[in-house]
Amino acid sequence: MKTIERQAICRVRRGIRASQARQRGVAAVEFAIVLPILLLIIFGIVEFGVALYDKAVITNASREAARAGVVLKSPKLTATAIQNVVLNYTSSRLLTFGTQSAPTVSTTGQGGTFGTPLSVTVSYSYSGLALGQLMSAVTGPITLSATTVMNNE
Repeated sequence: MKTIERQAICRVRRGIRASQARQRGVAAVEFAIVLPILLLIIFGIVEFGVALYDKAVITNASREAARAGVVLKSPKLTATAIQNVVLNYTSSRLLTFGTQSAPTVSTTGQGGTFGTPLSVTVSYSYSGLALGQLMSAVTGPITLSATTVMNNE
């Protein structure tokens, strides 16, 4: 009787060990399926954060250039001087990841009289990291732009 019980106990233990080994294999397969999705989400969050940061830099550059163009000063800044304000501001603040693409600047109303509006528009072609470059290949370049309008003083 004892040998039969021992054999039954051994079979149960072998079954438990085999089940545990299969469970470890299932966990590895589940991890292999979930890991790429998790990495895609993490890189997407980083990519989106960098794009928002660059958008904030473009907006601030537009604001700084408009302010420099409307202050009470004689003579008023030219379109080239306003563009230089934007380029100086963005040269050290944009996250370009090695791709040197300068923003484009367009102005209307520079050098105007008191109360006339000055409009500064800054556009930047965002390239981003790996996901941004993939998106650019599929959808075309991602353009960030900001416009600031201020009245001449």
